[in-house]
Amino acid sequence: MDIREPPGFPRLDGAALVRTAPVQPAYTRSVATIKPVTSPDVIAVVGATAAGKSDLAVGLALALGGEAVNADSMQLYRGMDIGTAKLAPDEMRGVPHHLLDVWDVTVTASVAEYQRLCEDAVARVRARGRLPVLVGGSGLYVRAALDHLEFPGTDPRVRARLEGELSEVGAAALHERLRRSDPVAAEAILPSNGRRIVRALEVIEISGRPFSATMPEHRYRYGSVTQIGLAVPRDELDERIALRVERMWDAGLVDEVRGLEKRGLRDGLTAGRALGYAQVLRFLAGECTEEQAKADTIRTTRRFARRQESWFRRDPRVHWLPYDDPDLLGRALRLVR
Repeated sequence: MDIREPPGFPRLDGAALVRTAPVQPAYTRSVATIKPVTSPDVIAVVGATAAGKSDLAVGLALALGGEAVNADSMQLYRGMDIGTAKLAPDEMRGVPHHLLDVWDVTVTASVAEYQRLCEDAVARVRARGRLPVLVGGSGLYVRAALDHLEFPGTDPRVRARLEGELSEVGAAALHERLRRSDPVAAEAILPSNGRRIVRALEVIEISGRPFSATMPEHRYRYGSVTQIGLAVPRDELDERIALRVERMWDAGLVDEVRGLEKRGLRDGLTAGRALGYAQVLRFLAGECTEEQAKADTIRTTRRFARRQESWFRRDPRVHWLPYDDPDLLGRALRLVR
């Protein structure tokens, strides 16, 4: 992946990479020079997949002197570009983007590790006098980035037993058990995400409390945060998701997955189960047709989008705006100001 930085731009150490594109002055000068009287410490743009979060985040960053910080768990993976809808360099419009292309596809995702990387990225952006604009739809990652979220301990014996059950009965059966024990947690975790289901059941067994009870109160770790959510009517979101999946296929998602399979995608406990990627892997293995893989990607992405919407709607701090408002950027800027 081509990682470029403008002259004089300090590189983040380690894995916390920055992706930028040449600065393009095409954005209207009247908007680009807007500065809030009292800027928040962090802005977050949240909501369901295909709602238009990335474009709004870029607009806010251009208008407010900001830099984007990724909060999409799958965009952390190198090479997973088409299926995660990463912005192309020209779409970034010169805005530096942090925490893209951090992990190989064989690495198991860790919210705790993401929290550490995000805290470091936000601190570096603010140290340069810039405004961090967090953007993504992974609810737990957003909470880990913004709130005082601590992670419960682990018990290797309980974990090993649950992982054994996962191998025997599958993720769907364990997800049903989680749904009975903790409906809130089950709603936030994909039925195919065996690793996160096992973790939730482990915490429930160790602590004797619902996994969702380990979530913190809505208390920011930063002094001032503005969260902006993009609201999309369900029927329109369903159409947007179907169109996005069709475009991903046209853009070469199958070939992207073929290439990543050679780098270990099929063995990736997190990346190999990502929406779109899991379906294409099944197609490549001869377990379904390509059309079935595409249809299942649309269907599962729509279900996932409903869970995203439910997750963010439970946070009373989110300011919701219609995704198709002609003055979307202007309204978002007024919330920040």
